[in-house]
Amino acid sequence: MTTTTNDVVLDRAGIEALVPHAGAMCLWDAVRAWDAQSIRLHAMNHRDAAHPLRRDGRLSAVHLCEYGAQAMAVHGGLRASEAGAVAKPGLLVALRGVVLHVARIDDLPGAIECEARVLVESDGGAQYAFSISHAGALIAEGRAAVLHAAG
Repeated sequence: MTTTTNDVVLDRAGIEALVPHAGAMCLWDAVRAWDAQSIRLHAMNHRDAAHPLRRDGRLSAVHLCEYGAQAMAVHGGLRASEAGAVAKPGLLVALRGVVLHVARIDDLPGAIECEARVLVESDGGAQYAFSISHAGALIAEGRAAVLHAAG
């Protein structure tokens, strides 16, 4: 896995340059490490009172699925960029085996961390497994599938 001495391979601005998610909807703050098959990221925005996914002042753990899906997008963007290309747009089509170990995440102090890894891929899409933790404890896990736009 590619890493750096300060443990940040790519900052938020770099992430926003790779994915269609912008501003507050770009959920990851930094890439910590990545290689052809996996990525590790972290974020602190789950504590932000202005988080765009909050409802009634709370951020449900179900939104960790979006964090997992965006980890896939960042990984795809990094891989495409390394190959001198731009990642194909994708559509999240399935979530499987999702287990949420907490009810909400807005009350968690400190960063959340994600590791996502490719399970299956083709020109038409990909399936990843993701796990998200806080302070070393697993808070969500599952699999997500994306179909790439034709063209």
